[in-house]
Amino acid sequence: MKIAYVSSQKRGEADRLLSELADELNNNGFELRGIVKEASHSPIYQDGCDMSVRVLPDGAVIQITQNLGVGSEACRLDPSALAEAVAQVEQSSFENADLFILNKFGPEECAGRGFRSVMGKALEHGVPVLVGVGPASIPQFQAFADGLAISLPDDAVSLLDWCLTRS
Repeated sequence: MKIAYVSSQKRGEADRLLSELADELNNNGFELRGIVKEASHSPIYQDGCDMSVRVLPDGAVIQITQNLGVGSEACRLDPSALAEAVAQVEQSSFENADLFILNKFGPEECAGRGFRSVMGKALEHGVPVLVGVGPASIPQFQAFADGLAISLPDDAVSLLDWCLTRS
C-alpha cells in the first residue's frame, strides 16, 4: 500500500505544503485527485478556522466551513459542503490518476466518514495517497491505514521526492 502523511506543529503548514505541491505536480503533467486548501482563501476569523478547498485536478472551489457568528467556538465545518467535495472527488476516475491528495484527515474521517471511502478507492486502484494529518489525529489515521502509512517530514523537498518515487 502506498500511503503517506505529513503533519506539522506549525498551524496551516501542511495545508500550504500540500497546496503548493499539488500546483507543482499539476503543472508538470501529473493527474491528481482529491482536495487541497485553496491558497487564495482569506480567513475571516482571527484563528484562521475557516477554509475553502479546491477539488483536484482543476475542479470547483468549495467553502467547507460555515459562519456561526461572532464568539462561536463550535466546529465550523459544514457537513453538507464536505459531502459535496467528497461527491465531486468520487465522480473522478482513478484509472489514470498519479496521486490522491487529501489536505486533512480531520474529525469526519476520524469518525469513519468524510474522505475515508475515497482514499480506499484510490488505494484499490493502486493510486498513492498523501494526506495532511493534524498531530491529534495521527492515532486515528494510523488505525485507518492499519499502521502502513509512512510519516513524511513537513518540507517541500521530502514531499515531492515521495511523490516522484511513487508514480
